[in-house]
Amino acid sequence: MSNMYPSVSTRLAETYPICHAFLTGDGWDVIVGGCSAAEAAQDFIDSLKAHTQGLGLPAYLPELARLELIKAETAHHAIPAAVSRRVINPTLNLFEASWKGLSEIIGADGSPAAVSPEEGREITLVWRNPADGRIQLRGATDEELLVLKIVAEELDGDDVARSAGIPVGIIDWAFDRAIDNGLILNPPSLISRNTGDYTNTCIGDEAFLSSPFFTVQWHITQACDLHCRHCYDRSSRSPLQFDEALRILDDIRTFCRDRHVLGQISFSGGNPFLYPRFFDLYEAAAERGFVTAILGNPVSREAIERMLALQRPAFYQVSLEGLEEHNDYMRGRGHFNRVLQFLDMLHDYGIQSQVMLTLTRDNRHDVIPLADVLRDRADLFTFNRLARVGEAVTLSLPTHGEYRDFVDDYLEAAQYNPVMGLKDNLINIVLHERGMEPFGGCAGYGCSAAFNFVALLPDGEVHACRKFPSLIGNIHTEGMAEIYDSLAAHRYRAGSDACRACPIRPVCGGCLAVMYGEGLDIFEARDPHCFMDLQALAG
Repeated sequence: MSNMYPSVSTRLAETYPICHAFLTGDGWDVIVGGCSAAEAAQDFIDSLKAHTQGLGLPAYLPELARLELIKAETAHHAIPAAVSRRVINPTLNLFEASWKGLSEIIGADGSPAAVSPEEGREITLVWRNPADGRIQLRGATDEELLVLKIVAEELDGDDVARSAGIPVGIIDWAFDRAIDNGLILNPPSLISRNTGDYTNTCIGDEAFLSSPFFTVQWHITQACDLHCRHCYDRSSRSPLQFDEALRILDDIRTFCRDRHVLGQISFSGGNPFLYPRFFDLYEAAAERGFVTAILGNPVSREAIERMLALQRPAFYQVSLEGLEEHNDYMRGRGHFNRVLQFLDMLHDYGIQSQVMLTLTRDNRHDVIPLADVLRDRADLFTFNRLARVGEAVTLSLPTHGEYRDFVDDYLEAAQYNPVMGLKDNLINIVLHERGMEPFGGCAGYGCSAAFNFVALLPDGEVHACRKFPSLIGNIHTEGMAEIYDSLAAHRYRAGSDACRACPIRPVCGGCLAVMYGEGLDIFEARDPHCFMDLQALAG
């Protein structure tokens, strides 16, 4: 017994570090002395209950010990690599205590916290986070308990929302938060590349081949308060009927749920605020749990406040085409200053602001000076290259050499200006040459046309990319799932055959819209500005 006691004491101190800190002097020896080697962990709790009052210990200590034991046991539980349906994290334990704040004493890192528990019922959650394997421990919220109940009892979340008289999006957002926290395990995204097409890549992170979200850039109206010289579509299209718009939202939501992804609706136009029932449609998207964003023009303070009352957008994107003289030549007199004032307004409301520039041969020298102007006024500034489509056919792109020089200058300036972001896929070629980590490219996954992104037009046409004609279906006659799985969509997703051997294909693929605008075969040719070394492509 004398040889066994030290090992039992050591093991118990490792299991119950917080209790050990409370038990000073002979208290620890008294408690441990009543523990057998075989059942030491449980014996410790029983012994603590028996001696708490006599040793003058806090009344909550036995329950704290129970929580410490659960935490220690959770460390040995395995997390499955993947699941086929939503399930409760198998490492999760729910501990119902008669004291509030026990989890704050223990803390996720096992160190005591300066907290005094209060009497009162509290359910504590203990689990291992799938993201990093670390143990999490805290009091449960009503939202989390509801989500766990829905999964455990296999209830329909939409039915629960209807019974409670709340929008279905509230349940969706609750699930998203529970999944982010690791309480619920979600099946892997079904928005995923065909990995067989990417065998030559040197991009080690397979995350670039699968997207956790799906974005619909919804051009809900052709109406616009501007007439830009490089507009790619001034055609007249059938107006969007509101009842049909609601049906479309439900269809997109079903698609996103079935593919296990988060859905985003980026409202655009024209100017989306000119759609007669914009706010009703925006509210409907929010109620269905979509992330919302705006790609549009400056609007009034009243319009912003009305939108914020419904849901804060993930971002609001406006466009500038250079410094004041060139921008106003392209977009209309006074536009430059209106945008700057609007950016200040977005900042006042705490809305993330993004500025997009369409790069041409005429405005390339304005880009870096414009970024300096935007340094303290916008959250993000990016560019994409002109697609010579629609009214833009009269404009020109930089030459191959001019564009390479521009990218080098842009990357140099971006080191000192945090507002300058990376978007054009070809920038990854330069990063690759320099041995630097790639970024996600145009929409996070190289060319995302018909992959984790589609454009939906007012008349129901669905295109792989809005910047050039790339029809893959019509939402009025086909569901989003049918459109996404079509041969046309697959062909755009696959991109150009000329990129098949490229080592950075998952984060590049060039720009199909630029290729189209230059009269190239988008499924066979290389991007006209591509400067990847041909020997690298051959390798």
